Amino acid sequence: MKTKIALLRHMHAERPYGKSKPIEIAEAELSPPESGEMLIKMAAAGLCHSDLSVINGDRPRDMPVALGHEASAIVQEVGPNVTRFQPGDHIVLVFAPSCGHCLPCAEGRPALCQPGAVAAGKGSLIGGTKHITHDGQTVNHHVGVSAFSTYAVVSEASCVKIDKDIPLDKAALLGCAVLTGVGAVLNSGDLKTGQSCAVVGLGGVGLAGLLGAVAAGARTIIAADLAKDKRDFALELGATHAIDPSEEGAVEKVKEITGGGVDLAVELAGAVPALKFAYDITRRGGTTVTAGLPNPAAELKIPAVSLTVDERALKGSYVGSCVPVRDIPRFAQMMVQGQLPIEKLVTHRLKLDEINEGFERLAAGDAIRQIIEFD
Repeated sequence: MKTKIALLRHMHAERPYGKSKPIEIAEAELSPPESGEMLIKMAAAGLCHSDLSVINGDRPRDMPVALGHEASAIVQEVGPNVTRFQPGDHIVLVFAPSCGHCLPCAEGRPALCQPGAVAAGKGSLIGGTKHITHDGQTVNHHVGVSAFSTYAVVSEASCVKIDKDIPLDKAALLGCAVLTGVGAVLNSGDLKTGQSCAVVGLGGVGLAGLLGAVAAGARTIIAADLAKDKRDFALELGATHAIDPSEEGAVEKVKEITGGGVDLAVELAGAVPALKFAYDITRRGGTTVTAGLPNPAAELKIPAVSLTVDERALKGSYVGSCVPVRDIPRFAQMMVQGQLPIEKLVTHRLKLDEINEGFERLAAGDAIRQIIEFD
């Protein structure tokens, strides 16, 4: 069948993207779902820095690729051996599929699924299949999702069913911004009621993490970002303090506010200076979590002895250390109950053909979360 996709042929396009237009909205052929796979119709998809990092070359992928990874959709058709879904189901897409059988999956860490990681690197679904062709050329799937498409074929391992009364535009954010940001705070950071927390980097994922800290009942919540408008917005969302990490004395200011540093610092900017700042403002015995995705060549330099004498923990967090089938329904319920008002993070609503302008807005720091709404 036919589908429209957001086709990226080459990385490293010049900005502004609204002029260079690195993404082509192209009509492609979509082959039918095979064993364990489904045909889905996209409802809404969010623009995320993880997509931007493919466009600018920070996270290289094989070209050409159909972009997009954060979305909600409706199941249209199920292939053989699909057991957990049926046509009409509402779903959230997960960019880290879980095979359920490898060692990380068996340990309850599906975000680290080994076959899922291999498939993402090859641009295929977790079963090894590819379903998109354009002008006779095979197009790679982006992390098994390719959400900027009117229709897609995905593995059921990349999907979580949600209640049909949950608005699909809000549900789209559950698949990345909320899983990553809220999960980094609640799962990876294990933030406790009454503790202090800093969130460094206030994009869509960072502000979702801040909402997670508010929901957890943190005593002190410090929001850190270079942009004043984002710091001001963080205060509206529940931060108790806002800090410009580039200002002289910013680390000392945080330590003064908290009496020596925060219990938990979560870096969600994807930049090494942000991670260094997060580490520096963590108290003795505290935890620093990073869920950002810097350029693979970037390196962090810290005093090694601090890990020992300060009993510090420095942790990575991928997909918020989430178990999607557990956490997406949990976070969705928190959203419905008003504990995670993630709709406040949406600054722009777009059509698919406005995607280049949307990514320029994201690259310029002029948006938090932008949602593509499909018919």
